Amino acid sequence: MFLEYSVVNALLLTVSGYLLGSLSAAIITCKVLSLPDPRSTGSNNPGATNVLRLGGKKAAAITLLGDMSKGLMAVLFARLLTEDNVLIYLAGLGAFLGHLFPAFFHFKGGKGVATALGVLIGTSWIVGLLAIATWLAIALTFRISSLAALITFTATPFYLWITTANDDFVVGSIIISMLLFWRHKANIKNLLQGTESKIGR
Repeated sequence: MFLEYSVVNALLLTVSGYLLGSLSAAIITCKVLSLPDPRSTGSNNPGATNVLRLGGKKAAAITLLGDMSKGLMAVLFARLLTEDNVLIYLAGLGAFLGHLFPAFFHFKGGKGVATALGVLIGTSWIVGLLAIATWLAIALTFRISSLAALITFTATPFYLWITTANDDFVVGSIIISMLLFWRHKANIKNLLQGTESKIGR
């Protein structure tokens, strides 16, 4: 039986997504592989790019897949329970917020790029692939992870609008993009000053 929209169902799916998102792949991976805590080493960000600096490609790949899976699983789980687009995106937003402010790790999380990509893939695999292609194109051209993320999540609401014409998904994507920009405020300052670090450095 599909869940209908209600405040209770919205809270349940958002909280479920949040708890899932609170499982930080970067912190867990670094602990398992006996690497330094990514919250206090390198860029101090528990994300795949920092794990790449600390532990190499294998550790970074595990982190990337883990963080993407959180967003994807939250959305797919919601899709099993409801056809309501608002409820589906609230589950994804919950996972994204869990990554930013993880309950299990003193609310000190990452910037949410991989988890947001997972949410997009669960929402629309076409838009998810477009977002990944955009990120890769910018990252390979400029070698700057933050720039790739900012450009990608500027484009994703437009991708969703063009491919799905779904207002709920577009608005949800705009909210996630705004939060992602807020988490990247230090990177934006560095980009403007020309001091942002590059991938592999």
